[in-house]
Amino acid sequence: MAEDRINTDHGLTGTVRDRPGLAQAPAALREGDTLVVSKLDRLARSVPDARDIAKELEQKGVTLALGTAIHDPSDPMGRMFFNIVATFAEFEADLIRMRTREGMAIAKAKGKLRGKKPKLSEKQRKKLWRMHDTGEYSISDLAEVFSVLRPTVYRTLNRREAP
Repeated sequence: MAEDRINTDHGLTGTVRDRPGLAQAPAALREGDTLVVSKLDRLARSVPDARDIAKELEQKGVTLALGTAIHDPSDPMGRMFFNIVATFAEFEADLIRMRTREGMAIAKAKGKLRGKKPKLSEKQRKKLWRMHDTGEYSISDLAEVFSVLRPTVYRTLNRREAP
């Protein structure tokens, strides 16, 4: 298969159907093509979502392959199998979300969920504020001195408590 005919979504999760790869793949498909999906949960986020996508593909005359199994929407057994697989995929995704929320709640209760560690220590922040207050250093200069990006300098200055 030609490399330009392979569409891949990278790192997109959740229940949102609006994903770049999902929009590109059907647009590139023609009647008689086969859309191959490694796992159904990579294509659809819910059973209704899976049904809608399968119906769109069927209307375009595109065959859907889930792993090595071809989904045949004209066969009652094929439709039933598709719905069962979609139900389990949705169930699995829901379990992952539930466990993630539980884990985060436990970590938060233990005080271990604090977010991203600041780029600059408290001592470095105070020094940055003093240097900025002198008026001798530009934002770019401060970024270079502290080996951070300019947005980090701006955030540090904006988070400064009133003197």
